[in-house]
Amino acid sequence: MAAVGVGGSTGTAGPGAVSAGALEPGSATAAHRRLKYISLAVLVVQNASLILSIRYARTLPGDRFFATTAVVMAEVLKGVTCLLLLFAQKRGNVKHLVLFLHEAVLVQYVDTLKLAVPSLIYTLQNNLQYVAISNLPAATFQVTYQLKILTTALFSVLMLNRSLSRLQWASLLLLFTGVAIVQAQQAGGGGPRPLDQNPGAGLAAVVASCLSSGFAGVYFEKILKGSSGSVWLRNLQLGLFGTALGLVGLWWAEGTAVARRGFFFGYTPAVWGVVLNQAFGGLLVAVVVKYADNILKGFATSLSIVLSTVASIRLFGFHLDPLFALGAGLVIGAVYLYSLPRGAVKAIASASASASGPCIHQQPPGQPPPPQLSSRGDLITEPFLPKSVLVAHQGEGFVAAGIEDAGLPSFSLLALAQLGLNSLSVLGVG
Repeated sequence: MAAVGVGGSTGTAGPGAVSAGALEPGSATAAHRRLKYISLAVLVVQNASLILSIRYARTLPGDRFFATTAVVMAEVLKGVTCLLLLFAQKRGNVKHLVLFLHEAVLVQYVDTLKLAVPSLIYTLQNNLQYVAISNLPAATFQVTYQLKILTTALFSVLMLNRSLSRLQWASLLLLFTGVAIVQAQQAGGGGPRPLDQNPGAGLAAVVASCLSSGFAGVYFEKILKGSSGSVWLRNLQLGLFGTALGLVGLWWAEGTAVARRGFFFGYTPAVWGVVLNQAFGGLLVAVVVKYADNILKGFATSLSIVLSTVASIRLFGFHLDPLFALGAGLVIGAVYLYSLPRGAVKAIASASASASGPCIHQQPPGQPPPPQLSSRGDLITEPFLPKSVLVAHQGEGFVAAGIEDAGLPSFSLLALAQLGLNSLSVLGVG
């Protein structure tokens, strides 16, 4: 799949083009690997910091800000940032920018209106996240929110007629089991709980958020197939709809209170940090996700769960008991196994088969050698949902800058996958 760059051009080179990697393969490979691990760090920090910062801002003593205003402000900042980036792409020419926006937004109004549905869902989802995080510990929310993988898979099968491997179905079952264990631990107590928090409302909000995330991601992929708009244009269109719909939601849910106390009531530096993280963090991830393959994103999700749990223990006095650890461990393993490309799974399975018994394959004379797995993604794999999970990072309404399925050359990751496959074999799955 060709990667769509920041400017909207595809990453497929022409017949006579010579890439920089072809000229200096060693330095290009090292640079690409470095970018991948930078992407991993950015994804982990953004995933964990957004949840922790919202939890921190919503549990501070004193006046509590209106969540609907924070959602609107994040959409405004996102839209303004994308507008400035488009202005820079037009080399500061206001006339060219106005003509471009008139053509892309007004003349091609059908494409613009297609984004109204996902924008509505993302606005609803962002508000639901505030409700969920306000009523659930950050670590519990982070684990439970991984149900969006399950909902995305189900909507993908129903709406896009995709097929899942047995390992993916088994990992989804593992994921659901892990989340159920975590919620059972939460319902059973799980340590002291503030009086103003309602775990039932938090669970309902996170489930609704996961359902909206799954549907919006698949719907977004379905309507954007063949679209040539740049990443900043799509995010600007989402920001326009998101701001308008967010204002409608603000008026409907908290209009009277906001009119009486003010739009920025309860805003502190921590609240502004949440707003900036939602606006610019998502755009940053939309750029770096170009260098992150499915394995890397699954690994980042797992690390962010661990980081959120450790930070929750330190910041919020979260009580980690064996039941939560078991559930979180199942979710982490399920997320990683689910993100494995099918090519990697087949390679691991064939490696296990060759290790269990001798199998000698003679290459016929004059025939080219069979293709080998490459760390640069030369072998065509079938990563699950290459767009549905990426086009809107964490369901926050950010279009990813591009997709490159370059494998992560890490023995430890493959060893973990092998361990997962062996465990599933013992359980009789796959």
